[in-house]
Amino acid sequence: MPELPEVETTRRGLAPHLEGHVVRSAKVRQRRLRWPVENDFEKRIAGAKVLRLERRAKYLLVHTDRGCAIWHLGMSGSLRLVGPEVAAEKHDHIDWELDSGLILRYRDPRRFGALLWTDADPVAHDLLAHLGPEPLSGEFSGDYLFETSRGRRQSVKTLIMDGRIVVGVGNIYASESLFLAGIRPDKAAGSISRVRYQRLVDAIKQVLARSIEQGGTTLRDFIGGDGQPGYFAQQLNVYGRSGEPCPTCGRPVRDMVLGQRNTFFCSNCQR
Repeated sequence: MPELPEVETTRRGLAPHLEGHVVRSAKVRQRRLRWPVENDFEKRIAGAKVLRLERRAKYLLVHTDRGCAIWHLGMSGSLRLVGPEVAAEKHDHIDWELDSGLILRYRDPRRFGALLWTDADPVAHDLLAHLGPEPLSGEFSGDYLFETSRGRRQSVKTLIMDGRIVVGVGNIYASESLFLAGIRPDKAAGSISRVRYQRLVDAIKQVLARSIEQGGTTLRDFIGGDGQPGYFAQQLNVYGRSGEPCPTCGRPVRDMVLGQRNTFFCSNCQR
């Protein structure tokens, strides 16, 4: 599933090819995505000039001089740029024809993604209004996480994966960040000190920044690629490594289920 680093990699890869360009026309082959694509979407976007691309959580915001298109890649969605000679395949549901001659193509085999349109500020949209701060912003700090967690008995891992608390900390990144911070994923969120929360915030920022940086090596795939840009090779310490030696102490990595998600940790290094 595309997470924050993958969506940010997508934004960085597409921005130079979309910003300042006009969407000549759009073709929607399949409207039944997670939410139906509006029947008049093609009319709304045709002739619109793309002003800038932004990311909010896992949403890609395409600001135009007419309004804003909101993309969500869902479980299996991807955006890529192809030439007009590249024929659409079975799961290629949406095309935007650009004035450069390139086509922005959306592929989504499982159809859990979405393309929405708003004439208002997209940050105020129902899907985005409730979201917490960006994890790489100054608003996300140890003090913020400490104060937010007071009185909470839920696990710290489910806390940092809650998009109302902080956006974009997916399952892999939560496990890896907690390992770097030395905090057990099942520890009660309300019992963790301010100092340890600052370590956790630093770890989250480090893991996400490194993942985004590594994703940048795939930017060439956005033109004529295989439709899977930004899925970089992970260098993981604990995630998916149950039974393997911890890279720090050598003891076997353990796993458990928290919030219906597989969780990996070292019982010796994380307390």
